[in-house]
Amino acid sequence: MIKVNVDEMLRKNSELITSALDALLPKGDEPHTVLYEAMRYSALSGGKRIRPTLTLEFCRLAGGDVTAAIPYAAAVECVHTYSLIHDDLPCMDNSDTRRGRKSCHIAYGEANALLAGDALLTYAFALASENPFADAERNCRAVSALAGAAGYDGMVGGQVCDLLYEKTAPDFSAFIDMECKKTVELITAACTLGLICAGADEEMHAAARKYAYGIGIAFQLIDDILDGDTAGNTVLAYMDRAEAADTAKKLTESAVESISSYEGCEALASLAEWLLSRTA
Repeated sequence: MIKVNVDEMLRKNSELITSALDALLPKGDEPHTVLYEAMRYSALSGGKRIRPTLTLEFCRLAGGDVTAAIPYAAAVECVHTYSLIHDDLPCMDNSDTRRGRKSCHIAYGEANALLAGDALLTYAFALASENPFADAERNCRAVSALAGAAGYDGMVGGQVCDLLYEKTAPDFSAFIDMECKKTVELITAACTLGLICAGADEEMHAAARKYAYGIGIAFQLIDDILDGDTAGNTVLAYMDRAEAADTAKKLTESAVESISSYEGCEALASLAEWLLSRTA
């Protein structure tokens, strides 16, 4: 299979997404302008834009118009950014930095950061529902996919599990379920939105779900290996580094295999392998 320059692909897609977010996010002179500033501070702070890249690349894989997928990709990034803001809050991970600079709550205060996260989450649904390049049915499906990924059985539910398991360690099955909720659900939604935009069939949606599961769990395993913490809610509480690395490799291979029959799959296959081999 032909290898794709993933760094270059991410750079080009990141430019598209950042440009769209810059144009779409609110700005102006209002009494609550601090909210706009906090939203933009976090959403425009960089990052690799992996999740919105999945939206664009699955749209390409299905033969869709990438321009039409950009509002969906921007919506995915808004949901992701909201989750990072909230994860950094003192009541959660209490992180002072994010992407090499001050976390939103350090820069703008805890209350404003909480509200900026809320605003980004709700704005994501507006972006998806009002995508001018897609019809009402596709926009409705996009909103539903995002809501499911972000909600009580998705990212929020996963975070609750994470908090619960700080007191009582789960079995391995429950641990993987938590990781699915925290990470895989939004990755699946990102892939799905690209296919919704392109009008893909259910067979391709099924392949995308398998791909998302493979790269999503592998992503978390590699994170845990790089972090090296053997305590708490990490895979190293269940297996050693070599076993975790081997599991991540097998999951990545499964993800690549799930899309290998589609013409033009090289970009997504290369992305999966790039995620597996990352060192930071």
